[in-house]
Amino acid sequence: MDDSEADFNLRDVMVNFKQCLNEKEEILMDHYLSGWRGLVKFLNSLGAIFMFISKDVVAKLQIMDQLCRSPQGEHYTTLQSMVTYEVGHQLVDLQQRAHHPNSGCRTVLRLHRALRWLQLFLEGLRASPEDARTSVLCTDSYNASLATYHPWVVRKAVSMAFCALPTRKVFLEAMKVGPPEQAVEMLGEVLPFLERVYNITQHLYEEQALLNLP
Repeated sequence: MDDSEADFNLRDVMVNFKQCLNEKEEILMDHYLSGWRGLVKFLNSLGAIFMFISKDVVAKLQIMDQLCRSPQGEHYTTLQSMVTYEVGHQLVDLQQRAHHPNSGCRTVLRLHRALRWLQLFLEGLRASPEDARTSVLCTDSYNASLATYHPWVVRKAVSMAFCALPTRKVFLEAMKVGPPEQAVEMLGEVLPFLERVYNITQHLYEEQALLNLP
């Protein structure tokens, strides 16, 4: 997480999400986690406003790194193998957090929810006019994703923080892929891969009844 941000650009980050799908459309965990590390850099570059999300993501990435490097790491090569292993060996708390509070399935579910927010927000930036209010785009994306899982006091604080967001142009320039119009073009190219990763994860978790892990 402490890599230099000097060579960061969002196109390279998003390519990880393209590369994390193998020929069987299994999600390769190393590329998935690498993609998230880059997204954290992007969020951090925008200041403290997104700290409530990036701090939680960093904690989840650390949990996943530990699982991937553990003696059982071979089971964490893909998202599908992880789910098969943890569900099959009863390593997931299905009703309440008790014996396995930091299971891979629960940890990725939290990343998955955050990814939905970011996917919706980036799509809003891509499709919106130049004078669009980022506070509205971000709030709408948040309300359609993460807000469902946050208590009222957090939702209120987040909504107030979003009022101080920079302009659409600043967001697009922070992607470091050139002028705003190039950033918009880049998002059009790579967001479908992000959506594909999200949809595959959503289907897998729905199939295994894991979407509401405590």
